[in-house]
Amino acid sequence: MEVINTSGRRKTSVARIYMTAGQGNITINGKDIKAYFPNEVLQTIVNQPFQTLDLIGKYDVTANLKGGGVSGQAEALRLAISKALVVENAETKSALRKEGFVTRDPRMVERKKFGKRKARRSFQFSKR
Repeated sequence: MEVINTSGRRKTSVARIYMTAGQGNITINGKDIKAYFPNEVLQTIVNQPFQTLDLIGKYDVTANLKGGGVSGQAEALRLAISKALVVENAETKSALRKEGFVTRDPRMVERKKFGKRKARRSFQFSKR
């Protein structure tokens, strides 16, 4: 198997991954997954595509993550891994789509507007 290169996005996070056949090592920005995501919930989110297809320990993933927060980065990495698994074997797409791992979540923070305190919140008005 050659190297599969895909990307995933969530909010403002971008994950670029390189997936090869291996022992299941996941390296993120030069660190092991347990060092980069000490929270076990985030590690579970990253490993969900492998668990769904019973492929835990079959692929090595090297990822570059940039932007956003930790949960957005974990979900961007999950999307990138799912896309790489679909590229490797197209028959897995239906199982991953059923779990919602192939769909990009388009929700992003709305931008602040001129004359407002936040995106929609106005300044406080008091009449005396």
